[in-house]
Amino acid sequence: MLTKAPKQVPTPNSDFYDFAETLNRNDRAILQKVRTFMESKVAPIINKYWVEDAFPFEVLPAFKELSIGGLGYEGYGCAGGSQLLVGLVGIEMARVDVSIATFFGVHSHLAMGSIALDGSEEQKQKWLPPMARLEKIGCFGLTEPLVGSGTGGGLTTTAKREGDTWVLNGQKRWIGNAPWCDISIIWARDVDDNQVKGFIVENKTTSGFSVEKMQNKIALKVVQNGQITLKDVRVSESNRLQGGNSFRDTARVLRGTRYYVGWEATGCQMGAYEHALKYAQERLQFGKPIGSFQMIQDLLAKMLANIVACQCMVVRTAQLADEGKLTDQQAALSKAFTTAKARETVSWARELLGGNGIIADYNVARFFADAEALYSYEGTYQMQNLIVGKAITGFSAFI
Repeated sequence: MLTKAPKQVPTPNSDFYDFAETLNRNDRAILQKVRTFMESKVAPIINKYWVEDAFPFEVLPAFKELSIGGLGYEGYGCAGGSQLLVGLVGIEMARVDVSIATFFGVHSHLAMGSIALDGSEEQKQKWLPPMARLEKIGCFGLTEPLVGSGTGGGLTTTAKREGDTWVLNGQKRWIGNAPWCDISIIWARDVDDNQVKGFIVENKTTSGFSVEKMQNKIALKVVQNGQITLKDVRVSESNRLQGGNSFRDTARVLRGTRYYVGWEATGCQMGAYEHALKYAQERLQFGKPIGSFQMIQDLLAKMLANIVACQCMVVRTAQLADEGKLTDQQAALSKAFTTAKARETVSWARELLGGNGIIADYNVARFFADAEALYSYEGTYQMQNLIVGKAITGFSAFI
């Protein structure tokens, strides 16, 4: 039985070294606005939607009012801001729910990022403003049913040019937002030059484009993932990303989003830790709060140490990104380390709650499950380590 502890205790705070205070006043106000939205609009309803494997469309009007679409990108109606702000906003979202952070990351960083980095001036003018206002929602179609880690050289989705039109055929899998969004960024292999190219596909008006919602997931259940089928889908040359002409251009988008997962993984840990700490302060056993027991305090301190280590890494990664110095291997190490630590931290949180740790009502189970998806998407732990290994040894261990 949960009861209030008999004495005043500190409010759970996972920003132990006050990283949010490194932002300027305006950015702190944006961060606070996001925190208020997540705690007042998302937190009270998210467990229900997670259990039901559904997306809370009811929060989108308030989400739009945050005016953070295109965060980190300048111009075209985008919110702009530093990479540190981008990351701390990601943390604030993931601290309450990783799925909402993923929805935003797919739309604002992957879909909008593809257009911002690889699109023509005309494409930026057409698509980025409505996407920044969340009037148009996007997804990012790279992963395929039979191609995950090998997307760099093994895409089976094809693109064939016929005059001013491209014909796309193939399938994409695990595509977040796909079942309901407005546009898809589809990456396909040009059959003529064997290079990967990007295309903007308007989902609801394009013949031959269909999406099947993926069912029975155990992680990121709020994110609606889809399997996209493209059957003789015709896309005009004007909807081909003019700067997306090889996988190097795709990787340029992924570099930023890969380390954004590090922020999500850190926020996931923070949410699990804060719920576990609050539980430890309130749960009574043997006549006193379990938070007063040595083994529980040791567990909480280890969780917090993991969080602080990850915060230090992602903050430095953001600084390098803002300076234009971030490398693929630095982004890869950040993603690998933070997601591995996330698995450890959320498992300790689940352990602390005992049997209640597997019930969604207590929140920790949601973070525990969602950490598994973070560990795998945007490149597996092992693939990230091989990117780092190649950089530090000079030898490629890829097949």
